Amino acid sequence: MSATVNETAAGLPAPSGVETSPARPRPRRISRYRLRRNATRVLGKILLWVVLINFTYVFLFPLIYMMATSVKTLTEINNPSIVWISREPSLQAFQFASSIIDYFRGLWISTFVSAAAVLGQTCVGAMVGYGFARPRFPGREFLFWVLLFTIIVPLPTLAVPLYLFYSKLNLINTFMPLILPPFLGWGVRGGMILIVFRQFFRGLPSELEDAAYVDGASPFRVFWQIMLSLAKPAILVVMLFTLVWTWNDTLLPGLVINDTAAYTLGQRMENYAQLFTQARHSSAKTWSTSGEIGENVLMSVTLLGILPLLIVYIFTQRYFTQSIDRTGLVE
Repeated sequence: MSATVNETAAGLPAPSGVETSPARPRPRRISRYRLRRNATRVLGKILLWVVLINFTYVFLFPLIYMMATSVKTLTEINNPSIVWISREPSLQAFQFASSIIDYFRGLWISTFVSAAAVLGQTCVGAMVGYGFARPRFPGREFLFWVLLFTIIVPLPTLAVPLYLFYSKLNLINTFMPLILPPFLGWGVRGGMILIVFRQFFRGLPSELEDAAYVDGASPFRVFWQIMLSLAKPAILVVMLFTLVWTWNDTLLPGLVINDTAAYTLGQRMENYAQLFTQARHSSAKTWSTSGEIGENVLMSVTLLGILPLLIVYIFTQRYFTQSIDRTGLVE
């Protein structure tokens, strides 16, 4: 019997008719290297979560503070025991803010200007970006480097020449200086828009154009029916970028629009912020009774200004995230 057990343990087949006990599995030993590697992975994930939570807090803190303060009353603003959550939430600050800045008029003006800029920069930017990416012509690279130079030059350095140029054309206090440049390829950060389209079109295979030319398609038809139909990710990215940049721009509107009735929403917010600062330092006692210097009103004005962009981003963030990876911006 002992010989049979020894033969089985040695790996030899046991004779027929003899019952054998199953071999005990050897205990699995975990090496120190594996333990160290698992511990390193766990610590790496913990550090990653800590960093992500800190960055999220830094970016979301202003928005959370803005939303929490905008629903407070003036009494709660002056109460140091109330920091975040309001005990009696109220929308009176929003009503006062919308009336003092004429919110709906500014919203209409900003929507009109931003929509025109989105349409102009998307259409013109796609054509110019395709011209820099696909056709070959003398001086293409030189012109592209000149285009890159326009991104480096800040707009404030061109403020005086732009004002003199628009004043000679009698376009001051009109919306033409805000609408016309995007249709000429020179909107807010227009050079960046052209680079986005150029990078995307350069990544498309040239066999698509060759096959279309063999079938007798014209260059414009190739661009319109083939290339532009494939450029939906780049178009979405450009539209959202242009919308945000134009909506938040106050430099160019403040340069060419001096009539308060024609102020964009960003100008109205900036104007009220200046009045808020002046009132705090000069006549705070006379303003405190009407509530105009309340921080809740200031936060309500700011939240109303960014609310349309937040709504647009909520509905388009998934498509925007998918498109940003296909435009060449992450390379």
